[in-house]
Amino acid sequence: MKVGVLGSGSQGNCIAIESHRATLVLDAGFSPRTLAQRAAQVGIGFDSVVGIVLTHEHGDHTSAASRLAQQLKCPIYASAGTLAAMTRALEAIETVPLEPLRAVSIGPFTVKTCRTNHDAAEPVAITVENPATGTKLGLAYDIGRATSGVRHLLRNCNCLIVEANHDDAMLRTGPYPASVRQRISGSGGHLSNRAAAQLLEDLCHQGLSTVVLVHLSGKCNRPDIAHETVARVLSERGFRGDLLIAAQRDPLPAFEVVGSGAQPFLPGFA
Repeated sequence: MKVGVLGSGSQGNCIAIESHRATLVLDAGFSPRTLAQRAAQVGIGFDSVVGIVLTHEHGDHTSAASRLAQQLKCPIYASAGTLAAMTRALEAIETVPLEPLRAVSIGPFTVKTCRTNHDAAEPVAITVENPATGTKLGLAYDIGRATSGVRHLLRNCNCLIVEANHDDAMLRTGPYPASVRQRISGSGGHLSNRAAAQLLEDLCHQGLSTVVLVHLSGKCNRPDIAHETVARVLSERGFRGDLLIAAQRDPLPAFEVVGSGAQPFLPGFA
């Protein structure tokens, strides 16, 4: 699977996954024009999109979902709660409800979801598998807390895309009022760098080849701090893959998700 993180942050989020000349879009928080431009920039096709999967209804994840689905003539997949919260925006769109932990085939991809704690109608974390290659990608942002359900869903992924939203110290001393700080750090908010590192420590295994940190705050985090916090923990677990940081304004260069057999055994893996 070829993966392009087309942008991630409070102003917009989108990930595109390509396999066998089909593309699956996870969230659509940028304009269709911007998404097409960024996909072309990283070499991912947007002319054969088989579906758009949404994590939740907040605008930085869905602002362009209906327009993109209309243009590409593809369905939108989301939890029943998310679809209900977006009823007006999706009036003319084919929609497919996703049930927790029930596998759904979308083109060459197999998608599963589980409920998360974010303050939305029915937010989910997502895994995308390619049965033909045996590769698996997990996406977890806007999850509040890393529940046992999320940890179970994300087991044995070859690529993990996880939020590292804020640095605890920067959030405490940052510009937000106390109520906003409490929401961000609360169980319905976002994972800190430290919480992301703890989750990734638990999920690290021999076949994990790529980790992408996403949804970094522009006011309460820095890429170097997030990278250092997570890299230290992953290094202790024996991880020798790629640790990448997604930006808001520019896409990451596309990368291939490597299967379990491509990475040699390293001491320290469970």
